[in-house]
Amino acid sequence: MTVYFIGAGPGAPDLITVRGQRLIERCPVCLYAGSLVPTEIVAAAPADALVRDTAPMHLDEIIAEISKAHDEGKDVARVHSGDPSIYGAVAEQMRRLDALDIPYEVVPGVPAFAGAAARIAAELTLPEISQTIILTRTSGKASGMPESESLEILGQSKATLCIHLSIRNLAYVETALTPNYGADCPVVIVYRATWPDEEVIHTTLSEMRARVREEKITRTALIMVGRVFGETRFRDSSLYDEGYAHILRNAGKKKQRAG
Repeated sequence: MTVYFIGAGPGAPDLITVRGQRLIERCPVCLYAGSLVPTEIVAAAPADALVRDTAPMHLDEIIAEISKAHDEGKDVARVHSGDPSIYGAVAEQMRRLDALDIPYEVVPGVPAFAGAAARIAAELTLPEISQTIILTRTSGKASGMPESESLEILGQSKATLCIHLSIRNLAYVETALTPNYGADCPVVIVYRATWPDEEVIHTTLSEMRARVREEKITRTALIMVGRVFGETRFRDSSLYDEGYAHILRNAGKKKQRAG
């Protein structure tokens, strides 16, 4: 018996990995985070499978369900949104399973920031503009942030920021980032990326609060901040430059015609 922590992707049912989908199709127990995982994904579970939405369950109840499956020798598909490694609350579950000697594996998924970037057709790393992406959040009800990871400190890098779980903290985001990014810095807010009701707001640090109030967005939105958004004056990458040599291509070597 094995518990599979499966990343379901950002929302669109067809963005789950083939591995994750095949595991859901064969596991006799499926526990999924219903608040963020579309029902179309878990609909692929076997007809006789136990399928439970864990949104209303607390940690002890979830572990009890897994323990029961373990005693019965049944594999469990534990389905989370996005990728399990990012704000997935899986570490606490794995710690419990370690204590109970219940085996598990992790199946990666498309993270929300990647899904959002794809939807707006944006590259988050542009030559000489930004070569770093920071995934972060702000303090909330669930937990606070380490002092060393405040936006004031992270913002000094001027990297591309993908700020999760913070749509209610926009006043702080603006105050913390404006000194380093500027009031006119581009901001893209993506509500429920890749879902049918997805909404994208292109704005700036100084205008984002008004736009979000106008659209009445209060949850499930990713805030992306950086000069990469809408920038067209970046230089071409050296990777495909004719004069750049690497192990698979000699500099200046012309492609030989076949025959």
